[in-house]
Amino acid sequence: MAPSARKPAHVRSRRVYGQNLLTSPGAVRRLVDAAELDPAGVVVEVGAGRGHLTTALARRCRRVVAYEVDPDLAAALPAHPNVTVRVTDFLAAVPPPEPFAVVGNIPYALTSAVVDWCLHAPGLTGATLLTQLEYARKRTGDYGRWSRLTIATWPWWQWRLAGRVPREAFRPVPRVDGGILRLTRRPVPLAPARGYAAFVELGFGGAGGSLHASLCRRFDPRRVSAAFRALRLSPDTPVGLVWPEQWLTLFRLLTARSR
Repeated sequence: MAPSARKPAHVRSRRVYGQNLLTSPGAVRRLVDAAELDPAGVVVEVGAGRGHLTTALARRCRRVVAYEVDPDLAAALPAHPNVTVRVTDFLAAVPPPEPFAVVGNIPYALTSAVVDWCLHAPGLTGATLLTQLEYARKRTGDYGRWSRLTIATWPWWQWRLAGRVPREAFRPVPRVDGGILRLTRRPVPLAPARGYAAFVELGFGGAGGSLHASLCRRFDPRRVSAAFRALRLSPDTPVGLVWPEQWLTLFRLLTARSR
């Protein structure tokens, strides 16, 4: 018999679904606290696992919809009157019709797909996701650089690193620490969708290795230089070092006449 075949069924299931279950009570509390949940609201949980987080969410919210794709784990979840368990893939889920939040200790391999689902879900007020620490730091500018996805969605979503969770808080123990990524929908968008999306696409075009050079492909170079001076940005500043607020100001300055 192969070594993997001797492993208990629940261990093999975690390997199949890429799960590292959050077992530390302190880490569970930190994740739920970071979510800033509405007691009268609805929360959707991504990957309920053995129910540690599910139980904590049930104590904080009026209604919890817990997704767990592993049927063995789903069957063993503790029962709560305000929790609905769905044994299916969260990524195929239809968002609730009412405003809702998302909270989850998500499989690291599915991070990008889960984040994308959240960004496009109507009615989602905020998402609090336990991801790899590196991913959370990258998306929130914690390395001093800003990713394209963060810049492109900034007018609609605030990205924030809400905490760090040591790898020892999981079972099995992963190779890296976790990061609490907090996404919050803005009540009023900071820019028009269509125009800003094209602006970001242009800015990340890579012309000349800088944002200044890329913007000069469409806008008067004199106006671009004046906008950079107003922000005290050097023309050779790499695109990843330009803050989201600076992107918004550049967009307003350079498109003011055409809108």
